[in-house]
Amino acid sequence: MTAVAVAALAGVGIGHAVWQPSPNVSAESFHPGVSPSGSGSASPGSSSIGSGSAGTGLGVSAIASAVDPGLVNIDTTLGYAGAAAAGTGMVIGSSGVVLTNNHVIAGATSISATDVGNGRTYKATVVGYDTTRDVAVLQLANASGLSTVPIGNSSTVAVGDAVVGIGNAGGAGGTPSAAAGAVTALDQSITASDASSGTSERLTGLIETDAGIQPGDSGGPLVDATGKVIGMDTAGSSSTSFDSAATQAYAIPIDEAVSVAGQIQAGNGSSAVHIGATALLGVQVAPSGAAIGSTGGTGFGNQSPPIPSGATVAGVIPGSPADDAGLTAGSVITSVGGDTISSANSLSAAMAAHHPGDRAQVEWVDASGQRASATVQFTNGPPQ
Repeated sequence: MTAVAVAALAGVGIGHAVWQPSPNVSAESFHPGVSPSGSGSASPGSSSIGSGSAGTGLGVSAIASAVDPGLVNIDTTLGYAGAAAAGTGMVIGSSGVVLTNNHVIAGATSISATDVGNGRTYKATVVGYDTTRDVAVLQLANASGLSTVPIGNSSTVAVGDAVVGIGNAGGAGGTPSAAAGAVTALDQSITASDASSGTSERLTGLIETDAGIQPGDSGGPLVDATGKVIGMDTAGSSSTSFDSAATQAYAIPIDEAVSVAGQIQAGNGSSAVHIGATALLGVQVAPSGAAIGSTGGTGFGNQSPPIPSGATVAGVIPGSPADDAGLTAGSVITSVGGDTISSANSLSAAMAAHHPGDRAQVEWVDASGQRASATVQFTNGPPQ
């Protein structure tokens, strides 16, 4: 199993900041930074793909025509970050059940999805999500009779198989783009991190491909030569620039993604799977090791007390439970609801166990080094 570090997911964390918004819409975060570890036999953008182990190959256009009607172009508003984002989703239930990446909808204060099959735009709500496996399920309001994607079997995928990555490249909307390539490795692991929030997630068991996956394709299908979905595009890297296609991309095997989706639809929450609305504390967490304040050395403004272990607050949403409790930039959260907080990741995990309306005691060390605590009531917030 190969381990690769990829700065790919904006969305893992509490109140995270995201990429620089564009005048119109930005694609979901899909950052460059890792050069490719291998190449396949098919090049991105080719007009046809060869025969893989799954059977006779179809042309790229034929594959796209078979899969496109079951896709949605997702647009989100990241209200607290003052930005917008876009991604892709796959319809897995004709009543409007959509499978996508968690990081596509993380931080979203509103979500809409345009169905490629019928051209209609729907308001979407989050049924649930799993941050540790980067899977989310959406429900489209008042949807019925939608086309669904053809689900394949990811357990039969082999290195060298021809594949096509399909999705809302660049957040452009309209007809999804399609890029051909090949499977270059299996059972891959990446560390996907959000530098702005200081959180990271370890994703394992991924399919690696050299198909030209682009920003906005996340949540879209990786399709085999027979037109069946064998993975969900999740992360990528490029050796050139942010706007270019990835030279190395990763997909969650569809067997795993569908299994997690089934757990979410059944309402079976766990320490990893969050069902329903998300609790909001209202803090933006600094990356690990970041200094908050004017001195740049202690993280506590002009004070110099020892820095405790915890999640350092970079900012607080006005009017939020954190603001009402007295948390400020430079505070270090050490406990939530009795759970010890040692990092941004542990704060994310602690918050995932709560829902809007829950009350919990929050403990922190303020910017002057004084310990404080308050009982807060969480409000409704965006998915993590």
